[in-house]
Amino acid sequence: TVNCLDQHVEKSPNRVALIWERDEPGTAVHVTYRELLDLTCRLANTLKKYGIQKGDKVAIYMSVSPLSVAGQLACARIGAVHTVVFAGFSAESLAGRITDSGCKAVITYNQGVRGGRIIELKATVDEAVKNCPSIKHVFVAQRTDNKVQMGDRDIPLEEEMAKAASVCPPESMDSEDMLFMLYTSGSTGKPKGIVHSQAGYLLYAALTHKYVFDYQQGDVFGCVADIGWITGHSYVVYGPLCNGATSVLFESTPVYPDPGRYWEVVQRLKINQFYGAPTAIRLLLNYGEEWVKKYDRSSLKTLGSVGEPINNEAWQWFYQVVGEGRCTLVDTWWQT
Repeated sequence: TVNCLDQHVEKSPNRVALIWERDEPGTAVHVTYRELLDLTCRLANTLKKYGIQKGDKVAIYMSVSPLSVAGQLACARIGAVHTVVFAGFSAESLAGRITDSGCKAVITYNQGVRGGRIIELKATVDEAVKNCPSIKHVFVAQRTDNKVQMGDRDIPLEEEMAKAASVCPPESMDSEDMLFMLYTSGSTGKPKGIVHSQAGYLLYAALTHKYVFDYQQGDVFGCVADIGWITGHSYVVYGPLCNGATSVLFESTPVYPDPGRYWEVVQRLKINQFYGAPTAIRLLLNYGEEWVKKYDRSSLKTLGSVGEPINNEAWQWFYQVVGEGRCTLVDTWWQT
């Protein structure tokens, strides 16, 4: 977190770290590096208050937001190990990952919002932790104004953060200490918890972000992946923040409220690098190029494809229509 936050706060505290493109179009929230450090430290101190220590595992089951990013960074700040679970997974999937990793706490939202729909995150966590004796606390943040049932181990996160100190000294870590665990998708059997260490992971995330996407200081980096996947860890959170970039957090779907959503966001936020999945490109291709051409994409310099092999038709459409034949298109692959 010193590399991702403190070094930038010292030099340019008011630089925008995150632009949260919320589900409803046009309601973007800008978070500076100073604000993100404050959020991270308050959350870190809250975790410590409730007994989370270096080496403890913490599950994060949240939709994409500045608070979910701060949750990852807060764990890193105190030497705890985060395991993010995609907020679309079932209670059974969440329980399996919590049990396998031995998490002591869960950070979640009362509800999530995606594509105009409410997602019952807290209710899913309640169902999951029934069978997870390792869980001591569930930290519940508010994404919507709706009330949810709160039990004995549930802690209102924002209330606790408001009382916490805004300074939290970073834990001293070895380069080989665990930074996070992330579970494979389970397509070839039981999901496996993959371990990433401190120094090696951050180095490759920062270097690949800089050189693969030709990131230049001042660029707005738009990776539309969820933080529940390795792509979100590396190219929404750790890589861009280590390089002092402005990273876009995309909470919605490619077709909400219409199939022009991505390109409207590119125009409004002046995104320079756009990084998405072939599945989404194929989906948008079927709606026709008029949805793309409605919006100004002149800010784009680099396009990226990730998550699966991209077929020729999708590649050509992405390159010629979205990138107007002038953007570099990098076809990337990573593994959890």
